[in-house]
Amino acid sequence: MNNSTVIVGLSGGVDSSVAALLLKNQGYKVVGLFMKNWEDDDDDEYCSSKQDLLDAVSVADKIGIDIEVVNFSKEYKEKVFSEFINEIKSGKTPNPDILCNSEIKFNAFLNHAISMGADKIATGHYAQIKEADGLYSLLKADDSTKDQSYFLYRLNQHQLSKSLFPLGNLLKKDVREIAKKEGLHNSDKKDSTGICFIGERPFTEFLNKYIENSPGPIKDEHGKILGEHIGLMFYTLGQRQGLGIGGSKTSNGEPWFVAEKSIKENILIVAQGHAHPLLFKDGLIAKKPHWIHGALPEKHWVYGAKTRYRESDAPCEIDMIKDDSVEIFFGQKQWAITPGQSVVVYESNVCLGGAIIECAIDKAQVPLPEKIVAS
Repeated sequence: MNNSTVIVGLSGGVDSSVAALLLKNQGYKVVGLFMKNWEDDDDDEYCSSKQDLLDAVSVADKIGIDIEVVNFSKEYKEKVFSEFINEIKSGKTPNPDILCNSEIKFNAFLNHAISMGADKIATGHYAQIKEADGLYSLLKADDSTKDQSYFLYRLNQHQLSKSLFPLGNLLKKDVREIAKKEGLHNSDKKDSTGICFIGERPFTEFLNKYIENSPGPIKDEHGKILGEHIGLMFYTLGQRQGLGIGGSKTSNGEPWFVAEKSIKENILIVAQGHAHPLLFKDGLIAKKPHWIHGALPEKHWVYGAKTRYRESDAPCEIDMIKDDSVEIFFGQKQWAITPGQSVVVYESNVCLGGAIIECAIDKAQVPLPEKIVAS
């Protein structure tokens, strides 16, 4: 019997519910904690927090654990949402889920749980933690279609040492089957999407409440004006839908994609066809690197990295520029590398860390590292 106290972040979804159930069955003393992290327009049609709380309470009652509610909306607005808005204003496409994990779920929540007497916290993330000789590693989940290590790359040794991911070795379909078998009412509940803790609000309408938009021209690679954008903040590199330039296709049948955003001139540059050269770059420069083991991976090694969540790992080489930035080149050109998103680096199934993409580059744009020139 394990007498350790684990506080589980119960969101009302099936994943965190099964995580709590599994830990209780393993003998842990489990307490559920529902985090409320957003209060603006909390009563509109897109806010699901009230239903999520009801679902979390119902699950806690069903599996026989206590549940508490804590409000981290102040911390979320100061440390996550304000950074999200600043990045959007600068023309980038940030990933608030990553910052939310490092600042709220594994910082504010972790500290609160420890103050409640917890030995560990647990969430329903699909990832794994391994410890060897006091060093903690973050590994991909066994279910490659649900692996969430990409969103967790900013966790540090302390956070990993105090965390459990009970679902890391399970397939999503098995998690739903466990929930159904145990009579959890949310076994078929739809997975949450949208902005972390804010939900599936219409993005344009939502941002208009916080940022003044600035329309400008949409141009092709030759400078021809094709239409007008509603504000660069509403577009991301590689975007196909919603460009408003006479539909998604022209007479030759190729759709248009966002290829570049010229912030200074307020111009949205589009390219025709998914394979257009403007959409591909050799590498990137990224800021604010974080390495889970505390140091940059050894130079001259070939790793895998992804520049967005749903991508496969692409072979790459890493070169440090300064303490606060890294330069990464890929074995093959990558599609729509997007400033503000994160590049996350792996060695096999181990997540080494990552950084926030500042810009995409081609080899001719920068002094090439000696190892690449020689290759």
